[in-house]
Amino acid sequence: MNMLRLLPLTVALAAAFPAQAQSLQALYESARAYDASYQSAKAQYDANLFRAEQARAGILPSAGLSAGASRTHAEIRSPAAPSRDYSAQSVTLNASQPLYRPANVATYEQGKRQVALAEAQLTAASQDLIIRVSQAYFDVLAARDTLAFVQAQKTAVSEQLASAKRNFEVGTSTITDSREAQARYDLVVAQEIAAENDLRVKKLALDNVVGKAGADPRPLAVPVVLPALKPDDVTPWVAQAEDASPSIRQARTALDVARLETEKARAGNKPTLDLTASYGTARAPNSLNGVQTRTDSTVVGLQFNLPLFAGFATQNRIKETLSLEEKAQADLEAARRGVAQGTRSAFFGVVSGLGQVRALEASEQSSQLALDANKLGYQVGVRINIDVLNSQSQLFQTKRDLAQARYNVLLGSLKLRQANGTLQAEDLQAINALLVK
Repeated sequence: MNMLRLLPLTVALAAAFPAQAQSLQALYESARAYDASYQSAKAQYDANLFRAEQARAGILPSAGLSAGASRTHAEIRSPAAPSRDYSAQSVTLNASQPLYRPANVATYEQGKRQVALAEAQLTAASQDLIIRVSQAYFDVLAARDTLAFVQAQKTAVSEQLASAKRNFEVGTSTITDSREAQARYDLVVAQEIAAENDLRVKKLALDNVVGKAGADPRPLAVPVVLPALKPDDVTPWVAQAEDASPSIRQARTALDVARLETEKARAGNKPTLDLTASYGTARAPNSLNGVQTRTDSTVVGLQFNLPLFAGFATQNRIKETLSLEEKAQADLEAARRGVAQGTRSAFFGVVSGLGQVRALEASEQSSQLALDANKLGYQVGVRINIDVLNSQSQLFQTKRDLAQARYNVLLGSLKLRQANGTLQAEDLQAINALLVK
């Protein structure tokens, strides 16, 4: 039987695991609930939200309650006034409301920027998880394909070895044909062992990412039709990154925070004004003079403070924050350039990958025709056994390269969206549509 005429590999694999196989999106959802790196990023996101809320405290009113009780023993050195013990209790409620505190307002604005920063960081972590799951997913498919191709090649070489031995026995070929076929067979056996181990390792890596033992990814359905790259111009992809890229958003937010830090530093020269209020009561049931007393007091007022001189600390703090502001501006520009470069590289990588797939598809057909011609030539005596073996190796290598190139294109399309910041979990649906149902 000619192994090259068998059903496509993906169909055979899908038939072998119809119920247990999972889609890429399903495994991603599993990884979201398990992956430690993503859970860490999610916890950091929640912490940043609470930190942002803390910044509001500087512009909101504050209140405090204090209470005290004491007992005093007084030794009076006079015959007419004996020693006495007396007690006192007091309760005071204080409240204040900032009216003019520019530093507190800047801190509050920084807190709001922290929310945007937390969102960008969580988006980056989510995109990183998508890529890691997809990489592990396609690594398993590629390793599985490699093993299947090597096993098919092993069967084909085994048949060629048996044919060479029969021809040698009847005297129509030399011992060289048998030895060449045996050497090729031994090489394929070694490749099969390596492919089995590689598949085992890749499966463990996928299990580790998604938190599911024995994860079984669905293969691509045949015929494989890769989606075209839209838009097919790199300029729109780069333009999208300005607003979508988490790296640029984080750098832009860091610049806003640095500018607000400069405002806080300048506020060191500005006055502050607070509205204050307090209510207190003090009670002395047994005072020193023996009279029971109680005092209630209510105070409402304004507290004004104007810094005059702080040993040039404020001036130097302003210079420091201005320098940090320049650094943040430079970091933002570096982020923009890096994202643009990464987007262009990813875009042309996908374009090149699509071209490589088309070339390998043509090469696969040519290699099949070459193998058929060499087999026919071997049968009629115009080709030798090594020609057939070389044609088989070339065909299986082409099939393996073609399968890998397709996975690289699909993964590259996700990395392109990660590069310009538009990658979302919904993008996995397009890949799911290419998988065996």
